[in-house]
Amino acid sequence: MAQFINDKETLVTDAIDGLLATAPVPLTRLDGYPHIKVVCRGDWDKSKVALISGGGSGHEPAHAGFVGEGMLTAAVCGEVFASPSVDAVLAGILAVTGEAGCLLIVKNYTGDRLNFGLAAERARAFGLKVAMVIVDDDIALPDLPQARGVAGTLFVHKVAGAMAEDGADLAAIAATAETLVGDMASIGKSLDTCTVPGSAKEDRIAFGKAELGLGIHGEAGVEQVSFEGAARAMDMVLDKLLPHMGAPGYVALLNNLGSTTPLEMAVLAQALTNSPKAGKLRAVIGPAPMMTSLDMHGFSVSVLPLTDETEAALARPVPLPAWPGLVKVQTPEVKPLPDGLSPIQPIPSPNPETREVIEACCDLLIAAEKDLNTLDAKSGDGDTGSTLATAARALKGALDRLPLADLTQLFRAVSNELSQTMGGSSGVILAIFFGAAGDACASGHPTDQALRAGLARISEVGGAARGDRTMIDALEPALEALPDGLAAAAQAARAGADATAQMGRAKAGRASYVPEENLIGHNDPGAEAVARLFEGFAPGTA
Repeated sequence: MAQFINDKETLVTDAIDGLLATAPVPLTRLDGYPHIKVVCRGDWDKSKVALISGGGSGHEPAHAGFVGEGMLTAAVCGEVFASPSVDAVLAGILAVTGEAGCLLIVKNYTGDRLNFGLAAERARAFGLKVAMVIVDDDIALPDLPQARGVAGTLFVHKVAGAMAEDGADLAAIAATAETLVGDMASIGKSLDTCTVPGSAKEDRIAFGKAELGLGIHGEAGVEQVSFEGAARAMDMVLDKLLPHMGAPGYVALLNNLGSTTPLEMAVLAQALTNSPKAGKLRAVIGPAPMMTSLDMHGFSVSVLPLTDETEAALARPVPLPAWPGLVKVQTPEVKPLPDGLSPIQPIPSPNPETREVIEACCDLLIAAEKDLNTLDAKSGDGDTGSTLATAARALKGALDRLPLADLTQLFRAVSNELSQTMGGSSGVILAIFFGAAGDACASGHPTDQALRAGLARISEVGGAARGDRTMIDALEPALEALPDGLAAAAQAARAGADATAQMGRAKAGRASYVPEENLIGHNDPGAEAVARLFEGFAPGTA
């Protein structure tokens, strides 16, 4: 898999230099490349307790992204998923520790414990006060003798950071950190593993499965389960965390493990805040990438019981863009639609024959969803089938309130339904089409002429014409042939749709941005949809 890196050997140092060049807070680094990679606060005066964390890289923005006022004093970075050396940790301690001492915040992995622990011993030999807290918040593997440290580490960074900024002494900060570690819990879930630079990706999680409890280095989790959507995925995570959701309330840190899209993370946030299993959830940190696992397609949830002091420390603003802040869970305010937006609803009227035709059209589009999406993936964003199927389902659901016995009002009502339920430019175009057809019917034009008037209107408004590789390439010949019967219209629509496969350049729509080689040999999805509709009503032409 191609990645935006220069060289595996310089990956981490290149990334650190990029962070330093663009950081909104004063940062420095120690002159020890490539073996010593330490990022420090540029405004540190050693008068307060220093907080040092770190570990293997690949978890960005942890840990260097949290160096700054109110959080870490320094981050010691190893290679990808590899603990930094004893010398690197010692260099970090010596660089930022004054008489107040320092606290090492270490995730519970053997390499990190050994290297940070030995560096602490050497620093003490220099006369420095050094304490160390081991974070072991992962509850995924209950039988593991030593639980792993994962995203809950960020609770310690933030609360200890607030205390250090206020001048608390080392003993108080270390004691609070130990209490936090004992109270917190974390677990993750992913649809895919991560890709370590320079290594082949492990294809461990089968399609349709999700892995519960995998580690932040891609380590296998406790089990693979069927993936049944975001809400179910979140509920399974909350089931595991339930014993750790302390009264009178708790905070949840919703962490993106790497490549989960913002849209998915927002859905997971909705699943978290709306789940009956969330219990006394008072506040949320995220959703955001905070402790990632390279490009892992997953999320984790960390929970911590809230005291007034802990909540104040977590909510305290810091000038670090990687920290998303704490927000209290709230019920969204929903305001009524403004006057004039909703059209006047027509009076419903039954017509079994018309209803049957509309239902058949809708069923044809729903059945074609996958095929049309596949076609659209060649020339657009792969959603034509889904867009049409969504509108078709909505239209079927609206049949009872449509004026099926009045064609003029029906065309206008269909236009209104599509404008409200069908997304993208195609929804607007079809709304204009049926609206104009309804206007033509009201002026006394027969159905075929009314439909052609609708076609003329969308050509005028949308700027597309026959030959531009759009639905018009099938719709226009079909409507021209319609006076000769449905079979002739279906044949004309099919010929028009198939002709789009030889059009190497689209002059309208999203396909106009696509290279010729992506278009040749593939029908335009809109034209294909039109052809399938006409063929559905003319047996023997498909």
